[in-house]
Amino acid sequence: MTDAPEPRASESRADEPTVLVRASGGLGRLTLNRPRAINALDIGMIHLLHQALDAWEHDTEVDLVVIDGAGERGLCAGGDVRGLAERVIGGRADESSVFFRDEYALNARIAEYPKPIVALADGITMGGGIGIAGHAAIRVVTERSQLAMPETRIGFTPDVGGTWLLGRAPGRLGEYLGLTGAVMDGSDAIYAGFADHFVPSANLDGLRDALETRADPSSPTELVLLFDETPERSKLEDARVWIDEAFAADTVPEIVARLRARPEADASGTADLLEQLSPTGLAVTLASVRRSRELPGLRDALEQEYGLVMWFATTQPDLAEGIRAQVIDKDRSPRWQPATLADLSPDAAASALAFRFPEPLWG
Repeated sequence: MTDAPEPRASESRADEPTVLVRASGGLGRLTLNRPRAINALDIGMIHLLHQALDAWEHDTEVDLVVIDGAGERGLCAGGDVRGLAERVIGGRADESSVFFRDEYALNARIAEYPKPIVALADGITMGGGIGIAGHAAIRVVTERSQLAMPETRIGFTPDVGGTWLLGRAPGRLGEYLGLTGAVMDGSDAIYAGFADHFVPSANLDGLRDALETRADPSSPTELVLLFDETPERSKLEDARVWIDEAFAADTVPEIVARLRARPEADASGTADLLEQLSPTGLAVTLASVRRSRELPGLRDALEQEYGLVMWFATTQPDLAEGIRAQVIDKDRSPRWQPATLADLSPDAAASALAFRFPEPLWG
């Protein structure tokens, strides 16, 4: 989930589905097709992706899948958070659980798919978009890529398997990226483990054509390497000194204190940001990312995330308030409950991690 643009009725042509599904030359291509909403995911799109992957799994005419996005703005900006807010406010948590179960099943399906999936994370790829691209076998970014898990900006916590990726980022980058929602460019995404290859956007059509008409080399990874270029040095790599020192602290208040003590301007700005975000969202996210490092696999991380998102959806006011402030009213002035880190109960994160929604994820 992320703060995707408001869905509109006319995002694609009336005669086009919201996911374009076609196969040719052994290549199955799935194009998210809501360009005016930066291809934000709704439940119908999730079902169409499931159906296509199911149909192609045993289809001998398809041996490789490419996932990309329509338009020039990005692969996928996330999920429909307005709809989530409406369900939360309306007390319809059961409807939210259906969406999350179907979405997380898709995330796991992409990671476990028996045929290679190539994800082209060109442009904005955030929240639910990471759930699509981040678990593919071959993950491609470009000079236009903007990747993030920005859920704390709306009083929420990273999901769609994001904590699995964050927990395996170098050093304390997982805590930093999860808590701040910082945007990664292509270089950063590769360094942090969210992507594998850098291909200039001007060469994506050539890459797609090569994957469809491939002869030699036959391996999709080898073909992608023909288009791969070395990106610039990651800014995250250069920032590791202060990120690792500050975000190794045990609690969010201690992280803020360490950031305040650092000489770097970026460290001070990060402390300012954290003090503006939901204390509950920050504490839960810190615990979730760290616990994900101890989990054996992606499905376990998704199960942990499911419990957390349903805890937010059914028991916490900050999620609906964050969506109101950032997406609906856009006043950028959320009224968090509690308002400060000092007011947060010390067992908030433990309570969230212990929560079990009646409808299980893998039911």
